[in-house]
Amino acid sequence: MAPWLCISAVILLMAGEDGESKHPSESCSVTSQLELCARFVPPKTSSSRCSRTCRAVRGETLPHVPTSLCPAVLSKEECPKTVVTSCKDCIRTGPFCAWCKKLNFTKQGEPDATRCDTTEALRSRGCENDDIVSPASSYTKLSDRPLSRGSGQNEDPVQLQPQAVRLNLRPGKPVSLRFRFRRVEDYPVDLYYLMDLSYSMKDDLENVKSLGKDLMKALGQITKRARIGFGSFVDKVALPFTNTNPAKVQKPCPEDERVCQPAFGYQHVLSLTDQAEEFNQIVSMQSISGNLDSPEGGLDAIMQAAVCGNKIGWGDSTRLLVFATDDGFHMAGDGKLAAILEPNDGQCHLDKSIYSKSSEMDYPSVGQLAQKLAENNIQPIFAVTQNVAPVYQKLKEMIPKSEVGVLSKNSDNVVRLIETAYKSLSSNVIVTHENLPEDIKVTYTSNCENGGVPGPRGVCNNVGIGKEVEFVVTVTADKCTKEQSFQIGPLGFREKMNITVVTECECVCRDPLNKNDPACGGQGQVTCGTCVCNKDFVGQRCECRMGDKNERDLREACRFNNGSVCSNLGDCVCGLCQCHAGEDGRNIYGRFCECDDRSCPLHHNRLCGGNGKCDCGKCLCHQGYDGEACDCKKSDEACRKGTSVCSGRGNCTCNICHCLPGYKRPFCEECPGCPSPCGKIASCVECLGFNSGPLKENCNSMCSKVKHKVVEALTDKKPCRWKRSDNCWMIYSVKELDGIDNYDVTIQKKLECPKPPDLAAIIGGSFAGVALIGLLLLLILKGIIHMKDLKEFRRFENEKKKAKWTNADNPLFKTATTTVQNPNFSGD
Repeated sequence: MAPWLCISAVILLMAGEDGESKHPSESCSVTSQLELCARFVPPKTSSSRCSRTCRAVRGETLPHVPTSLCPAVLSKEECPKTVVTSCKDCIRTGPFCAWCKKLNFTKQGEPDATRCDTTEALRSRGCENDDIVSPASSYTKLSDRPLSRGSGQNEDPVQLQPQAVRLNLRPGKPVSLRFRFRRVEDYPVDLYYLMDLSYSMKDDLENVKSLGKDLMKALGQITKRARIGFGSFVDKVALPFTNTNPAKVQKPCPEDERVCQPAFGYQHVLSLTDQAEEFNQIVSMQSISGNLDSPEGGLDAIMQAAVCGNKIGWGDSTRLLVFATDDGFHMAGDGKLAAILEPNDGQCHLDKSIYSKSSEMDYPSVGQLAQKLAENNIQPIFAVTQNVAPVYQKLKEMIPKSEVGVLSKNSDNVVRLIETAYKSLSSNVIVTHENLPEDIKVTYTSNCENGGVPGPRGVCNNVGIGKEVEFVVTVTADKCTKEQSFQIGPLGFREKMNITVVTECECVCRDPLNKNDPACGGQGQVTCGTCVCNKDFVGQRCECRMGDKNERDLREACRFNNGSVCSNLGDCVCGLCQCHAGEDGRNIYGRFCECDDRSCPLHHNRLCGGNGKCDCGKCLCHQGYDGEACDCKKSDEACRKGTSVCSGRGNCTCNICHCLPGYKRPFCEECPGCPSPCGKIASCVECLGFNSGPLKENCNSMCSKVKHKVVEALTDKKPCRWKRSDNCWMIYSVKELDGIDNYDVTIQKKLECPKPPDLAAIIGGSFAGVALIGLLLLLILKGIIHMKDLKEFRRFENEKKKAKWTNADNPLFKTATTTVQNPNFSGD
């Protein structure tokens, strides 16, 4: 279900078919829910979703409904806390603020600002629906004539319904209304042919001169009441747009051109007529002209044709303006090239059918042109040549309800082009607004394809004659304003729906007109639940008369335990404290303004844990909650696993287990730091499983908390192993049960006992060991002796080498032989 449908449908149901405001609970009946689904919701949507939608409007909590369904309805309603002293101030504070007019609603000393809050908040504090003042947005149809089937000669056809509506808007609260549109048959059509007569359009002009009959014939297939007119343009007669030489102004065409009219900007040639012969006759008298630059002054011509309605002859009809050219256009700012600085004023300046301000005012901007065309319900058709078609396609994007067609070189296809463009224009319905006040916002949706997304315009395509389309208009006022009006309607059609907006910024409390009301002590009048006291009387119930007591006694009556006056949070008026409104939105109240609704403990950063109401510093918990901050849920649901609460090893407080030392949350099942229970219950295992051990005599009484069973073999990977007095090992597994020292033990039937020692092996091994040790000692001794002998032998060998005799000569001995050498002997 699209959000726009849900929001619009809910608001429509709240407003009712006749526009009168209804309370949501009244609108959300079974019948209206089914009507809502049948009218706005796709067929596969169940009525239960409509029911949930209505429940959302009533403000009920819907946690199971996705936020994508009606996000605006499901958004949280808030009332900002500002300075509020009356019902009027309250409803101007925010769209969801409501005022409780119930007498005695406020506590003693509590300011009247506490009467201002959301509707749900006031209900929760005991204010009945009949006592809640909250103006709603609504609408009333002032004129609602039915749609016409056809267009008669003497009747004014109705294509839009309703025609006038009055909206009563609460600022910030939108109202949605539906209106219908249907194109009637035989609706009159006015077509004004605006042609570029620059020299490049010479061939095109010859074809246009005989265009009248063909145009009337084509229009006759659409309506019996068609009219055509003619106008022409070139450009401003100023340099650099046109040669201003007097001779060239008179004949801007080439020298060999015999027929050429003087340069001009725009001239209106023929007012709208239903005579095709007259059209041909007048247009045949037209001749070509010329200018210098390529862009033409076409925007000047379109502007004058749009705003000079009386002279053009526009009637109550579909208005078409055919703009034929082969070139681009000048726009705002280009006039500066010719020293033309005055902006275009968008007014009619046709004097004797000639645009008299052509050389004095700048070209209009595209925005100005789009505005004037929309104001006068004129739909332009740009019949242009192929070379400039992309330029005019861009222009079409800026001007709603316009079309572009491509002319042939000599414009012989212009009739077919106009027929195609008209069919496209007339089948596209674009709804928008005019004269919208500054503080009013409008969005549109429709029952057409892709019309479900709210937007600044309503669009329906391919709407044939006689086909009815429906739009939903959502109007929102941003603030209180005086009575204003604006119009809504489809572009290109003169029919508009007039909407008058009145903002609902006053309270209607319907109080009795009694200036001495008993509720005000007979000294005041009740106004929206509060007392407006007579002269010289003050107080919430006008109970105090000024001047009866001295000022000192009155001030002392406002002190609590000789403290500050009204706790510095209020004013002492006639001995009674009138508390101020808290700057942060808190309510201050009490005999001495000593209480407020915020000074209570927080839990999870929420006042009273979100499970209670703060009253003068204490939390008043909702049913099912307890604790100083209402942080404890009166339940053991979160502590329970199976039938056990906290596994019997802790206490459940605030729905949380508080375990014995060592045991861990959430259920106190495990104690990671505790010693293993294997040794603790070993004696019980011995007496229960093997009928032995120190507890054998009183096993049942000492081991009453131990459940056991005996199996042939254990499957646990890490069982307990404990040695008995006979050195046999007991093997068992332990599981801790709920409670303290409660165990479930599985005992392996067979003990693991060690085998007796082998004496022969021990003795034989002892002797062998002694022999081996002796042999090893002998070997070690023998090795030491051998090493010592080897060392001595090496030392002997070294000394022996040192004892050998050496050879030497006697210095006293001389030989008996003397040898003499002949010095002259050569050897030969």
